[in-house]
Amino acid sequence: MPASERIVSLQGKHASLDREIVEENQRPHPDDTRLHELKREKLRIKDEINDMMTHPH
Repeated sequence: MPASERIVSLQGKHASLDREIVEENQRPHPDDTRLHELKREKLRIKDEINDMMTHPH
């Protein structure tokens, strides 16, 4: 997969995780463990996107 396609794919996953975080926070009793996992994955994806954009191969 070309880097540009990978970045677009990661951006989609990042946006999806953002929506999941918002939805979880809107629940009456958000699951802190789930939120932590979602935020960690979102940050991992953000770092990967930034790395690919900073150091294109």
